[in-house]
Amino acid sequence: MSKPFFRLLTELSSRKWISQLTGAFAKSKASRLFIPYFARTYGIRIEDAEKHIKDYASLNDFFTRRLKTGLRPVDADVTRLVSPVDAKITGIGEIKDGLILNVKGQDYTIDELLNRSPRTVNYKNGFYFVLYLSPTDYHRIHSPVSGDVLEKEHVPGKVYPVNEFGLRHMRRVLSRNERLITFIGHEAGEVAVVKVGALNVSSIKYVDPLPKHLERGQELAYFEFGSTVVLLLEEGMFKPRTDLELDSKVKMGESLGLFIHK
Repeated sequence: MSKPFFRLLTELSSRKWISQLTGAFAKSKASRLFIPYFARTYGIRIEDAEKHIKDYASLNDFFTRRLKTGLRPVDADVTRLVSPVDAKITGIGEIKDGLILNVKGQDYTIDELLNRSPRTVNYKNGFYFVLYLSPTDYHRIHSPVSGDVLEKEHVPGKVYPVNEFGLRHMRRVLSRNERLITFIGHEAGEVAVVKVGALNVSSIKYVDPLPKHLERGQELAYFEFGSTVVLLLEEGMFKPRTDLELDSKVKMGESLGLFIHK
């Protein structure tokens, strides 16, 4: 099957209602029969889950599972940014004049990604991470910093895949897909946590209630089926770990780099 044809099929299947249908099934009691198959197919460590596999009411319930206490320790150094998710790094680098360059061969503008928020100016020459969550990964999203929720926005959009094919062959999926944007203020400045929906993701949800103040590693939101988080850091406030590169894997709570206090 040619890539243009597959791209057309993906365009046609990226309507929100299709993802809502698959999401409705994933939340149904009938879907719980597929949990063991799903876990085997993706090599999920069911022993890490908070509950026994038989105690999950649906496939979605299992997919959004919490982990056993202590499995994701948060880096103790409070001057460090920590990963909000378990993920593979599919984009990393400096933001140049408002551009995120060459994420799987495509460029993105901060204006588009942040839906033209007035806060865009803070990130014009900052730093970014693109963190991809595969179906295998733990899908709860945690705060990368300790600080206050300054602003949040839901941006409606498509639900294109954000895997290797989607990022490389679909047109700028990170800024066309549905997004949940959270700006968090902390001691060194602020960060933007952009949660990007994907194909067959029925929704991105905040924890309820969402606290006004978050501690590093505290739950912020979760994906109902796999997706991507884009982290944006302000100019001159962050120094990344030197050993992180494309395709590096990180765990929630692991240090991504050091904040530089101005």
